[in-house]
Amino acid sequence: MKLANALAVPALALASLVISAPALADAITFDSGNIGTSYTLNYNGYSGGTTIGGLTGSTTFTLTGISGNDYTFDYSVTNTSSAPVTGSRISSFAFNTDPTISSATSTGAFSYTTLNSTYPNGIGSVDVCFKDAATGACAGGGSGGLTLGQTGTGSFTLSFSQPVSSLTLSDFYVRYQSISGVPGISSASGSGSLTSTSTSSGGTPVPEPGMLGLMAGGLIAMGLVRRRRVIRAEPGAA
Repeated sequence: MKLANALAVPALALASLVISAPALADAITFDSGNIGTSYTLNYNGYSGGTTIGGLTGSTTFTLTGISGNDYTFDYSVTNTSSAPVTGSRISSFAFNTDPTISSATSTGAFSYTTLNSTYPNGIGSVDVCFKDAATGACAGGGSGGLTLGQTGTGSFTLSFSQPVSSLTLSDFYVRYQSISGVPGISSASGSGSLTSTSTSSGGTPVPEPGMLGLMAGGLIAMGLVRRRRVIRAEPGAA
């Protein structure tokens, strides 16, 4: 009985860990099989190489269609910043593409696009950025953007010189402006990490491939424990 309990507890804990553990990555590959799938990324904030506590954001990208040379996405961007940050605006988001896009269009909260431009805070050139204002730079500008707690939505289309069977997006960034509550910092950038993946039929995080093996091992251990209990419960069992 003690052995059964010793095996059952770790197995249950492992199963719980696997179910709740989302895949983590900084690059996402899309093809026709990913239509309707959403990918959520969380972003930090930094300026001059220093991370700024409380300066955060999130984005969700959903592939909605592939037609000819175009990939179309819905997007949702949220300014999730909190104390000690008392104010900030997310004025743009950006990423790189493989293959390189030839043009981009956008609607909604970030309806202006710029290709092959420099992103601030030492990030350097990015393939495409989506902005709140018609500026020449990827950083955005004006007085628009998303303030603390606000969410902006819309859609964007990435176009290529010829049809592509799969598309990889990587190096995700956001731009913060009008920062208050952090002495000496008025603007910053943030880099994103993939935190969850879901389909249109649900919102369950997809576990990393390596975790699937661990989950299988945990389930096997649970099955052995149950079988041992059944044998002991049978009349005449040792």
